[in-house]
Amino acid sequence: MIQSVYIHIPFCQHICHYCDFTKFFYNEQLATEYLEALENEINTHIQGSKHSVKTIFIGGGTPTALTYSQLKKLLMFMEEKFDVWNCEEYTIEANPGDFDADKAKLLKEYGINRVSLGVQVFDDVMLAELGRAHRVKDVYKTVELLSTAGLTNISLDMIYSLPNQTPEHFEKTVTEALSFGLPHYSAYSLQIEPKTIFYNRYKKGQLHRPAQEEEVEMYDILQSKMRQGGLMQYEISNFAKSGFESKHNLTYWNNDYYYGFGAGASGYLPEKRTMNIRPLPAYIKQANEDGKPILKVETIGLKEQIEEEWFLGLRKLRGVHKKVFQDKFGFSHELLYQQQIEHLVQKGWLINDKETIHLSQQGLLFGNDVFEYFLLEDEDLEAIALTKKS
Repeated sequence: MIQSVYIHIPFCQHICHYCDFTKFFYNEQLATEYLEALENEINTHIQGSKHSVKTIFIGGGTPTALTYSQLKKLLMFMEEKFDVWNCEEYTIEANPGDFDADKAKLLKEYGINRVSLGVQVFDDVMLAELGRAHRVKDVYKTVELLSTAGLTNISLDMIYSLPNQTPEHFEKTVTEALSFGLPHYSAYSLQIEPKTIFYNRYKKGQLHRPAQEEEVEMYDILQSKMRQGGLMQYEISNFAKSGFESKHNLTYWNNDYYYGFGAGASGYLPEKRTMNIRPLPAYIKQANEDGKPILKVETIGLKEQIEEEWFLGLRKLRGVHKKVFQDKFGFSHELLYQQQIEHLVQKGWLINDKETIHLSQQGLLFGNDVFEYFLLEDEDLEAIALTKKS
């Protein structure tokens, strides 16, 4: 049963220099047309109303870039389509300074119970260099607006290893972030993605990134400060007070199914992954014609399911549970990965406990290198077939 829903709103008032998500400059008429097409796509795939789901995540882009009336239209539709009031977690992404008290109240009135704020760094000069529209003062104002509206389950997102950033500078950002006493924080190392302003500067030698040793130091600072602040690390980049872990993101890391609606959105359904059309005119046209603006469908066979179970599961601090893996796939992890796991344990990157296999402290720094050991060859599946026959 599919219990999670992702909705993509691709509009932004400003385009950040590092972002490679599906996003477009906000245009009121285009946004209105987009919302109508989005409703048609959702109605095509999910018939009826008041569907029970565990989590909903409205991301972007910047969903709060919509006008008050557009945001209300979207939230009204979501309330009609899904049983939002019994939804365990209903999140919307927002940028500081993007909304006022009326928008904050609107979120609360239509069942939103979690807000993810893209703060990135507590430094006005760096915010400008990132192409962000908000400034530090806007973070304080936005948190106050949300809290006054009764929205206290707030996640604050940061980025580190920024151009010309030092570990001391990042420590100041983390310290200021923790001063809000929020229940959830995320921090991601800057990735230079193609087709971004930062990528073009990097290729021209105009973007100075911190050395790898400094990035490792920043990650150590992040972990240490979060522990001091009483937050538990539950995923490579995520920290929370007990009970405030992101249920929606755990859907991804647990390799569970979810719907993905909107331009460029991905969905994970039984035995297939879908990717929607990205360009807005093409998405709107196709969604209005047949409600199926799908660019491609990727078949997810047993090989891919197993690989993703490890790629995603090892991101969690608790790792992959051996019994859960066996119950899900019908055979022990040792059939495929005994040698790899022993090797990674010897390297000090994995810990093999009685019930789980998870990254060590050192392994958290080399996650992508670890994940490569869990890629499978086609002949590996022959061992599975022989086991099931016997």
